[in-house]
Amino acid sequence: MKSVRLRLLLLALLPLAVMMPLLLVVAMARWNADYDDVLIVNVESDLKIADQYLRQLKNGTGDDLAAIAGSARFAEVLSDRPHLQLDFLDRERARLQLDFLYYLPMRSIDRDARRWPVIERASTGLLASEIDIFSAADLDAISSELSARARIPLIETEAAVPTTRPAEDRGMVIHSAAPVTVEGARGVLVAGRLLNRDLDFIDTINALVYLGDSHRISRKGTATLFLGDTRVSTNVRLFEDVRALGTRVSRAVRNAVLIEGETWLDRAFVVNDWYISGYLPLTDSFGDRVGMLYVGFLEAPFAAAKFSAYWTVVLSFLSVLLLSAPLFLWLAKGIFAPLEKMSRTMGRVERGDLTARNGHIGRQDEIGQVSAHLDSLLDQVQERDQKLRDWAEELNERVDQRTAELRAANEKLEATFKQLVMSEKLASIGEITAGVAHEINNPVAVIQGNVDVVRMTLPPEAGAEVATELDLIDNQILRISAIVGKLLQFARPSEFGTFEESLDMAPVVSDCLVLVDHVVTKQAITVEKDFETSPQVRIDPGELQQVVINLILNAAQAMGGSGTLTLTLRELDHDGAPGACLTVADTGPGIAEDVLPSVFNPFYTTRLGEGTGLGLSISQTLIQRVGGYITADNRIVDGSVTGAVFTIWLPAAQAEQAA
Repeated sequence: MKSVRLRLLLLALLPLAVMMPLLLVVAMARWNADYDDVLIVNVESDLKIADQYLRQLKNGTGDDLAAIAGSARFAEVLSDRPHLQLDFLDRERARLQLDFLYYLPMRSIDRDARRWPVIERASTGLLASEIDIFSAADLDAISSELSARARIPLIETEAAVPTTRPAEDRGMVIHSAAPVTVEGARGVLVAGRLLNRDLDFIDTINALVYLGDSHRISRKGTATLFLGDTRVSTNVRLFEDVRALGTRVSRAVRNAVLIEGETWLDRAFVVNDWYISGYLPLTDSFGDRVGMLYVGFLEAPFAAAKFSAYWTVVLSFLSVLLLSAPLFLWLAKGIFAPLEKMSRTMGRVERGDLTARNGHIGRQDEIGQVSAHLDSLLDQVQERDQKLRDWAEELNERVDQRTAELRAANEKLEATFKQLVMSEKLASIGEITAGVAHEINNPVAVIQGNVDVVRMTLPPEAGAEVATELDLIDNQILRISAIVGKLLQFARPSEFGTFEESLDMAPVVSDCLVLVDHVVTKQAITVEKDFETSPQVRIDPGELQQVVINLILNAAQAMGGSGTLTLTLRELDHDGAPGACLTVADTGPGIAEDVLPSVFNPFYTTRLGEGTGLGLSISQTLIQRVGGYITADNRIVDGSVTGAVFTIWLPAAQAEQAA
């Protein structure tokens, strides 16, 4: 039902959701281009204002110079009071804010002076005012102060053309010359204004262009005068109170303006931010491009305004879309409600409620007919389901009855099979033990006889020296006889009696270590004992010794020649009964998980051709016969197997007797 609702919603909103965004993208792209064009037009207009001011400054300087040259006062100074000439020119220089002002009589205009086109033109009677580039030597010849003011250390600038010059020592000068033709004197009046570090000049341009700006977004404007590609007068800030004098323009702008002679009207990176910029090439009196005039305003406020406009349009569109969807769904409610009711009915049927029905939905159209037909089909489904349930119950009863009969027969078969297998194994063990007893007892009797002969033959002194070894041989012969007896006892336990007694396990375990010392010492095996006080247990000492020795030998073989054998004895209660617990742990590879359940099975061995597989099985029989248990497991340290551990628990002698 949700799928139908979604499809109808998509059909209704598709034109609005697809076509409108496309139209908005096209419109916003066109608006963005027009907006950028307006910004370029603005900076172009700003650049024209700055250029007009520079031209006015050049022309004004020339006009002021011509006025002085033609003034009666200057004529009087030249004709009657030549000694006052320097004072007069110095006062006029200060009044006109010039950096130098001097008079050249026609006879004094040599070849070096004539190398300046403005002086050359003035000597022919024409007023001239141009921008010229003075070398450090030229400035120093006029005034050492001018030379020092013109020198600007270069600052490494990102994206600029690499240079090895440490500083810009040339000066950009508004160079003016006016002809002087008064009675009795003929020459040229020369003046100049150094624009390097002329902050009044550049701040005036910035004020003319950006103060009183009528734009809705306040423009943060800057202006700069470049000598070549170096800023020699600017209000662009390198830091808050430091102007970016000595920084240089980017390679792209330099190539376009200074080399190609184009006017740059585009965005550009200025020192530390992006500006909508205009760069105008400046030429000197020789017609060479020697610098640039720049104006520009920060791009960020206008980019933010565009971004805000974009989001306003997008959010408006999304608002319209979000309002349209609920309105459409409310209008389509009359169609969706019956369909949703039928969908809920089918959901209840799927969950097993066959009594669910649509009922009367109050419509006589196609949807109402479908609802009535669905109820009719559900009645038929419910009736057939009931019949199937009845048949299924009857069939289940018959299956359960037959399954119970098969399970009982299977259990009897499994029990019979196990008895047959065990009988066969015990019969085999009986045959084996008979042969073993005959084959072992005969050489044992010979050994015992020879030991007795040795005792009788040796003198008392020599006999006393080896008495301990001979007694040990006697004990081991008795142990061999006991092992043969235990093997027969395992096969036919009912034919043998037991010789249990109450004993402390610690001395028995210590004796076992003495008996297997030849196995332990010939390998790099360290034995660690941790014996606590434990209650006495009731068991045949030989049987306990047999079990412990078997476990120790298995551990030594598992460690493969080196490791640590740990024997731990402590008091432990099991199911509320007191007892003693002995653990035999090694540092070998452990026991595979799939092998653990089978280690106590008769004839099971992992050393094929080396053992009979009866050791652990006999040990389990001996321990269980006195009411204890023996288990096998792996030692886990930090998530990894660090060896195998066998645990023997025997009930305390008092508890065993009470039981």
